[in-house]
Amino acid sequence: MRNWGSWARLLPGDWLVILAGIVVVAFAYATLWSSSPAGKVRIHSGDRIFATFSLNQDRIVEVPGPIGISRITIHHHQARFESSPCSNQYCVHQGWLSKAGQVAVCLPNRVSVELLGDKGYDSLNY
Repeated sequence: MRNWGSWARLLPGDWLVILAGIVVVAFAYATLWSSSPAGKVRIHSGDRIFATFSLNQDRIVEVPGPIGISRITIHHHQARFESSPCSNQYCVHQGWLSKAGQVAVCLPNRVSVELLGDKGYDSLNY
């Protein structure tokens, strides 16, 4: 029986299997776990869709919610919460969203921003 603690004793076939595994994992990562840039942004206020915009035009959108107005900025094919009336500001700290499928939510104000496009990978394909 072989001592698996020593890498120096691996046979050429062992190295070939290790190399093939690395290539398969790298290929799977590059093709399955990539996400394309988003093309549109959908903004929800409460339980309804407030608006859907293209990410090609820069704009600032003010979205009313139960506790005030959330300001959403669309700039350089990205979107983010610029400001919100909530106390914890988690939605603002989420930062810029640029990939399809990314979401930022302000729960106290019931406002959400979702980027639309070809998601590629999600937990269902995993």
